[in-house]
Amino acid sequence: MSFIASLPAGSQTWLLNSPLAPHLDAFAAHLADGGYSAQTTRNHFLGVAHFARWMTQCALPVSLLDEQLLQQFLAVHLSHCSCPPPAVSDPSKHRSSLGHLMVVLRKSGAVAEVSPAVGPIPDELRRFDEHMRNARGMSDGTRRGCLRWVQRLLLHKFAGEELMFAKLQPEDLRKFIAIQLDLLGSVSNAMSLASALRTYFRYRTICGDPVQGLLGVISAPAHWRLASLPRGLRPDEVDRLLASFDSSVPSALRGYAIVRCALDLGLRSGEVTNLQLADIDWKAGTITLKHTKSLRVDVLPLPVATGQALADYVQNERPKTSNTAVFVRLLPPRDAPLGVHGIRKVISNAFKRIGLSHGRTHALRHTMASRLLDHGSSLKEVADVLRHRSLNTSLIYAKLDTPRLAAVALAWPGSTT
Repeated sequence: MSFIASLPAGSQTWLLNSPLAPHLDAFAAHLADGGYSAQTTRNHFLGVAHFARWMTQCALPVSLLDEQLLQQFLAVHLSHCSCPPPAVSDPSKHRSSLGHLMVVLRKSGAVAEVSPAVGPIPDELRRFDEHMRNARGMSDGTRRGCLRWVQRLLLHKFAGEELMFAKLQPEDLRKFIAIQLDLLGSVSNAMSLASALRTYFRYRTICGDPVQGLLGVISAPAHWRLASLPRGLRPDEVDRLLASFDSSVPSALRGYAIVRCALDLGLRSGEVTNLQLADIDWKAGTITLKHTKSLRVDVLPLPVATGQALADYVQNERPKTSNTAVFVRLLPPRDAPLGVHGIRKVISNAFKRIGLSHGRTHALRHTMASRLLDHGSSLKEVADVLRHRSLNTSLIYAKLDTPRLAAVALAWPGSTT
């Protein structure tokens, strides 16, 4: 309780006289383990103190706390709050604090774990997810995208009702698609929606539902494969990108190593995130990818420059942590791997520093493929290095293979050569 002594007298009273009093030490330890600063810890305690006062007023025991009651505090109490200082009535100041509190209470068993949603729609989504994972071998990210679209469809037609697919008519589906495209009217969203609905109705066909006629309603927007050129970086842009990780950049060694993994090995953001220390064989000079998009285990040679960048980061900048991921967070909550969003942000920030607008991680994979072709590699070799399951995926790089294209190009009509 030592930290509580530094809080205002009112907050101390609210905390120590509340049902949360037995859990305050665990709350302080949770924040300390996460590496939060003293000021951030203080702000979290002030937010929890206000919530503790409300719990006491409502005579709420800890065992009854759940997300619904937290939302009641945030949306109802704070909007009409007349609590004296140091209470703060801004919900944004409390959400994170209460989220940490619930983690502590659930870890100790004082609050029950979140029960999975029940009902026709949640049950149907779970069954569909199992089908996509077990029968189709779809990745987590692809399944999440499909489930979002299908959930919207089921809520649109069957909210509060039993699922009877005979009642789903082509006009219902047309109306749903039109609504979604009005809200998110981009080509990529339209393609994602069409793919998710086709996947779902094929699954319902397997289940014996007469939904074949609905498949004809789903039309994808015009999109010609291989119509565009993959956008990679020029050699001078690669040099500027790598040189941008100087002493002025926070976590420069980590950022440099991340870019080298994407540029030299063609790793996707998720593959960089999932990379473990045990996956690197320093003696053999190899790196093992266990969580790939193709659901395979791949062993790649580790280039000297990439290995040196990883070694510099691990030895000189990576914080001491029990987490086995190669790239870990430097900011709270610590002891956690750097997520996909963090990987992409590191790369996009590097693109911005050198004045490039097309700052996507995939641009580094395109750059690697272009380098391979420039050095005489075949499309099959490019597909193997990029770990494409189908050679067709790599066909777009044929348009970058200028020497081979020149060898098969026909003479321009009317020209002398």
